[in-house]
Amino acid sequence: MQLTGQPVIILRENVERTRGHDALRSNIMAAKAIAAAVRTTLGPRGMDKMLVSSTGDVVVTNDGHTILQELSIQHPGGKMVVEVAKTQDDMVGDGTTTAVILVGALMEAAEQMVTRGIHPTVIAQGYRMGMAKALEIVEGLSIEVKSDDRKTLMQIADTAMTGKSIESVKGKADGIVVDAVLAVAQKQDGKIVCDEDDVMIKKHVGESMDEAELVRGVVIDKSRVEEQMPRTVKNAKIALLASPLEIVKTQVKSKIKITSPLQMEAFDAQERQTLKNLVDKIVSSGATVVLCQKGIADAVQYYLAKNGILAVEDIAEKDMKFAARAVCGNIVNKPEDITSADLGAAQQVEDVEDAEFIKISGCKNPMAVTILLRGSTQVLIDELERAVYDGIRVVMDAMEDGKFVVGGGAVETELLLKLHDYANSVGGRIQIAIEAFANSFETVPRTLAENSGFNAIDKVVDLKTAHAKGKKYMGLNVYTGTIEDMKKLGVFEPMRVKTQAIMSATEAATMLTRIDDMMVSSKKAGPQMPAAPSMG
Repeated sequence: MQLTGQPVIILRENVERTRGHDALRSNIMAAKAIAAAVRTTLGPRGMDKMLVSSTGDVVVTNDGHTILQELSIQHPGGKMVVEVAKTQDDMVGDGTTTAVILVGALMEAAEQMVTRGIHPTVIAQGYRMGMAKALEIVEGLSIEVKSDDRKTLMQIADTAMTGKSIESVKGKADGIVVDAVLAVAQKQDGKIVCDEDDVMIKKHVGESMDEAELVRGVVIDKSRVEEQMPRTVKNAKIALLASPLEIVKTQVKSKIKITSPLQMEAFDAQERQTLKNLVDKIVSSGATVVLCQKGIADAVQYYLAKNGILAVEDIAEKDMKFAARAVCGNIVNKPEDITSADLGAAQQVEDVEDAEFIKISGCKNPMAVTILLRGSTQVLIDELERAVYDGIRVVMDAMEDGKFVVGGGAVETELLLKLHDYANSVGGRIQIAIEAFANSFETVPRTLAENSGFNAIDKVVDLKTAHAKGKKYMGLNVYTGTIEDMKKLGVFEPMRVKTQAIMSATEAATMLTRIDDMMVSSKKAGPQMPAAPSMG
């Protein structure tokens, strides 16, 4: 900056500054570019993206959050758009692509308004007012669902998993996902509460996707410690131990002086007896399976095998806690403290042959369950995992809120029309901002039509005509191109997915629109070596 003819330096040399409309235009371009990157993945007939890392790892997906996570976005405004996708995924588990393309549409509308001379503050105010009204409209469009309505919950899961490259097993996956959530859902103070950590997803490469199953228990990526132990235990009583089943070194330095072979034999005998006493305590508790978080000594392995007990060692703490919830048992610190009341129960514990994992299944009223996925390749099974995760989250969202909305662009079309009516009642320059906010919702049905191979203009006009006649559930059937009742077709998604997408997109667009100055610090240049003196 300059003061009374003299330049005043207030920023370091390594700060790159962009001001005014250039700063806004830069953020708008970044938001539009990111929206364009994921736009073609929207909907059941959306395309997939292949992402190849610098190490050669390949990811094939149409999940918006995964795509943006894999990309190295450098632009600061672009990073804020990526944060929208991350927030959407963390909060509701689905709708990331919708949220991102909404940000892109809102930023494009802001660009047009700024060009027309509307101040960014007015735009931001209009967007916020539009968001509040939009959330109110979505609430009015919601339909109630009971927590035990398995059919509707399966339709909600089906909508989330459609188009995820797993069409061949989608019907089976729907049931697995809903049954998993129903198994772990709890009622607290009259409300349904679900914890996503209570449903574990385990993957195994080598078999077809049709082999996916719901395990009412836990799958542990370990094998039994001793080949002489039984491979399968029926009606298992499971002991969960946090401490090692071996002689533990003393905390202080100590020496044992042995002067004769007899003393050595006595020492070995004493050690073996100590270890045998540990096993005797486990056997007396009634345990037939031992899960140990630490190591198991060879002698203990021998005695356990001799008593027909299946044992697993070095289990991760996270898996131990999950197993305790699944089998309804208590983790005990010392083997001496274990009682029959601490034991968990399962119909079967199996060391699965050629798979290298222990499957504990058939637990009665488990507080945690596992979905075991199988597939022919790692790329395929990773995409199946993402689809199942989305399904789990949307079913949990619907059960907790007890509300869902229809898909197919029906909600967005209704928002488009009703927000225009609301804008007319406001008036002034803010009316223009609210109308622009309303028009941004057109990008969803338009993109659905484009990705399905239909004429976007025709389909949007047909949707508007249907909704203008009061048919609020009419949406685009992406397979036939006709405008149909989405409620009858069973195209459902949780209300929370829609409301979160609207809030995240609006708040990000509002923040980016109000930025008129970007100061980016580049890496400081290292010290320069002085030039060598010339020899003159």
